[in-house]
Amino acid sequence: MGGKIQSLPGFRDFYPEDCAVRNYVFDHWRSVAHRYNFHEYEGPILEPSELYRKKSGDEILKQLFHFEDRGERSVAMRPELTPSLARMAAARQRDYRKPMRWFGIGQFFRYEKPQKGRAREFYQFNVDILGEPSQAADAELIALAIDLMLDFGFCVDDFVIRISNRDAWIEFMQAETMAPENLSSFLQVIDKMERDNPETTEAKLIDLGTSRQAVDNFISSAAADKHFSAILQNLSARNLLDYVKIDLGVVRGLAYYTGTVFEVFDRGKAMRSVAGGGRYDNLCGLVSNESTTMPACGFAMGDVVITDLIRETKNAHSRLLSHLGSTNSADIHVVIADESRRPEALAVIQQLRQAGYRVDYSMAETKVGKQFSQAEHAKARVAVIIGSEYPSVGIKDLLQRSEVKADVGAMPSLVKTILDSPPEGPLYAQSP
Repeated sequence: MGGKIQSLPGFRDFYPEDCAVRNYVFDHWRSVAHRYNFHEYEGPILEPSELYRKKSGDEILKQLFHFEDRGERSVAMRPELTPSLARMAAARQRDYRKPMRWFGIGQFFRYEKPQKGRAREFYQFNVDILGEPSQAADAELIALAIDLMLDFGFCVDDFVIRISNRDAWIEFMQAETMAPENLSSFLQVIDKMERDNPETTEAKLIDLGTSRQAVDNFISSAAADKHFSAILQNLSARNLLDYVKIDLGVVRGLAYYTGTVFEVFDRGKAMRSVAGGGRYDNLCGLVSNESTTMPACGFAMGDVVITDLIRETKNAHSRLLSHLGSTNSADIHVVIADESRRPEALAVIQQLRQAGYRVDYSMAETKVGKQFSQAEHAKARVAVIIGSEYPSVGIKDLLQRSEVKADVGAMPSLVKTILDSPPEGPLYAQSP
C-alpha cells in the first residue's frame, strides 16, 4: 500500500561517485592535519542532551535530533564535536602532553531547514589545540586553514580569513557603558549585521545602549590592533598575511568563545562562510564541572559548503576532476581468453591484487571483445591476457595500444614498468 520510500529531508545518499568526492575532501583534511602534526580522535555520535544544554542552554534542543532512550536518558545526536572534545579532554588531560593537537572527522546532525550549503546531516573537520594559552595557537590554526584551502586548489583571489576578537567588543561595551549582562545579545546583533537590514540593527543596538554609528566607527578604527599584533607577526613570518583581514564584524554566534575568532570566507559568492572557529578557554571546565580551565582554540569546516565551493571554483574543480580520473580507474584488467584457464587467471588476479594493484575481471564467461570493452569502461591501463598458451600471457598497454608476450613469471615486472611510465612515454624500457 505504501508509496516509494525516499530519504528524509536534509539527509543524503552517497553513490560511489559521491563517496569518491567525499573521500577526496577527507583525504585533504587528514593530509594537512598530519602535516601540522595533529592527531586524530573521535567521539560518540550520541551524547547526553545535558552536554549541549550546559553549553548553550535549553534553546539548543530546537536544533537537535534528541529523544529519550530505553534507559530513560535524554540523548541527542551530536550537532558539533567541540563539547565532546571538551568533555574528553577534561576527563584525561593529565594523560597527554600539552599542547594537545587533535583533529576529528565525523558525521553530525542538526534539525534545521535544509538549503544550499546546509543539510541536516553532514560531515565536519574539527581541529583544535588545547593547553596553549598564547596566540601562537590561534595563528597555527589560521595557518592550517590557509594551507588547507591552498591544498584544495584555491588561491588568494578565492578566499580570505577574517579575524576578530571577543575581548575587543567587551572593551567597546565598557567604553559605551553598556550592561555587561547584555554581552551575548549584543554579539548576536553584531553577528547578524551583514544579514539584517540597517533599521533592524539600529533598533536593536539602541535598546542595548549603543548605536550603529558607534559600532561602525569601532569596526573601521584601529582601536583593537593590540588584540591581533602577535597573530599578524606570526602569519607575516610565514608569508601568509595576504590571506587574512582584521574584521571586527566577525564575532561568531556561539556564546562559548572567549578571545580570537575567525572565519574563512569565499570572496566570490557573497562572502559565504566556509569554515570558522576561535578560542574557548572556559569550555572544558564548564562541561566537566571543574573549577580549573584549560585554554583551547579550534575551528571546523563542513563537507557541504567546501564541496560546493570546490565545484564552483575553476582551479579547485579541475584538481578534483584530475584526482577522480586517476582514482576511479582500474590499474589492470585480466582478460580470460580461454575459459579453461580461469583457475590460472584467478591465481594471477590474486597475485596482482596482493601486490597492491587495482584489478578487475569478468566473473562470468564473457566474449573476449566484451572483456576488452569492460577494461575500457574501467579505464584500466593494462590488460593481462590469459589464454590457451599459458604460462605465456599477453600484456597490453591499453593507452599505447601495444602488446607483448611474456612468461607469467615476468608479468609482474612488465606490468609495473607500464604502470610507472607516463601515458605518452615509452612503452617499455626494453622488449622481452
